[in-house]
Amino acid sequence: MLSIDDVRAARERVEEVARRTPLERSRTFSELTGADVHLKLETFQRTGAFKIRGATNRIATLSPAEREAGVVTASAGNHAQGVALAAARADVESTIVMPEHAPVSKVKATRGYGGEVVLHGIDYQEAQARAHEIEAAEDRTYVHAFNDEAVMAGQGTIGLEIAEDCPQADTVVVPIGGGGLIAGIATAVTEELDDVRVVGVQAEGAASAAQSLASGRVETIDSVDTIADGIATRSVGEIPFEVIRERVDEVVTVSDTEIAHALTLLLERSKVLVEGAGAVPLAAVLAEAFAYEDDETIVAALCGGNIDMNRLTTVIMRGLIEMGRYLKVKMALKDRPGELERVASIVSDHGANVYAVHHDRTSRDVAVNAADLEVEMETHDAEHAAAIVASLEADGYEVEILA
Repeated sequence: MLSIDDVRAARERVEEVARRTPLERSRTFSELTGADVHLKLETFQRTGAFKIRGATNRIATLSPAEREAGVVTASAGNHAQGVALAAARADVESTIVMPEHAPVSKVKATRGYGGEVVLHGIDYQEAQARAHEIEAAEDRTYVHAFNDEAVMAGQGTIGLEIAEDCPQADTVVVPIGGGGLIAGIATAVTEELDDVRVVGVQAEGAASAAQSLASGRVETIDSVDTIADGIATRSVGEIPFEVIRERVDEVVTVSDTEIAHALTLLLERSKVLVEGAGAVPLAAVLAEAFAYEDDETIVAALCGGNIDMNRLTTVIMRGLIEMGRYLKVKMALKDRPGELERVASIVSDHGANVYAVHHDRTSRDVAVNAADLEVEMETHDAEHAAAIVASLEADGYEVEILA
């Protein structure tokens, strides 16, 4: 099983490539939760995510013959970039197989770091199968994203930094995809800190680790469906699973809505951009997915910031809806002068900002003497949105809340 000596040895190999990322206390999230919340900002890592650590450590262990043949891997994006950069730094050729629907930004970044990208399959498992075909055909070394002790040890260097920068930590919260990150961090912090608790977090739509712990063996789920594409794997690795069973205290899940909420709050309040996978630890804290005490010192490992810009727009809108900051309503109006002005006056009296108005009197679903009105508006919070709806209903309108 992975040991603290493995992690310490990895630090010596990766320290010239990987950055030591900040760990900062968040007054905002401490006030929101009542806990003493600290953020490990691995979003500021080279390539925008932690994967450079494990990839660098694994490539550093290659034999001369393996270096000459090159490496291959499969990844949804962050491991791809880590392997591409680590291989380029070591003057080793790399081929990276990515799912066909991997975020465009991650595909471009991987190519920019020097990796040859092959797009194949609908998810990580199908991309991985193609990568193993290339491994056999070209005699390359496969650099697994998580099911490799050298990779796990490299990711564990984050745990060493957490232990040094926040020795008072009571709980460390880490995302789980394949399990390599949490296995490495748990190995480091449980050895370096007394009585520390390690909590793993998965997205509800990719909760293989939670199912595996419940059954006592690695379980593979049929499909994944989550905005947290960086942890969208159908199963945890066999090697990290043994470490998780031994050193992780609890595994919880969060919904995509909770992930979007945390991501939006981080962007607005802390000015930190994370991807969905990077937001899940904080989402678990905000949603109280696990129990914690007032003033408990919690470190949330924000593991990556490589979010596709198109997805960011959607996620922010989801987050605003969850926070009550966006309201879209539909109602029927009498088709007569002044009706639209009445609605606008009610909205204005409440101080809401209108994004868009759609007024339709021609649809076959609309009565001859009526018009359908849809209004999108910016609101202050859920109470503000509810007050606007109540005022419209008090004025005789039947209001359908669309978002």
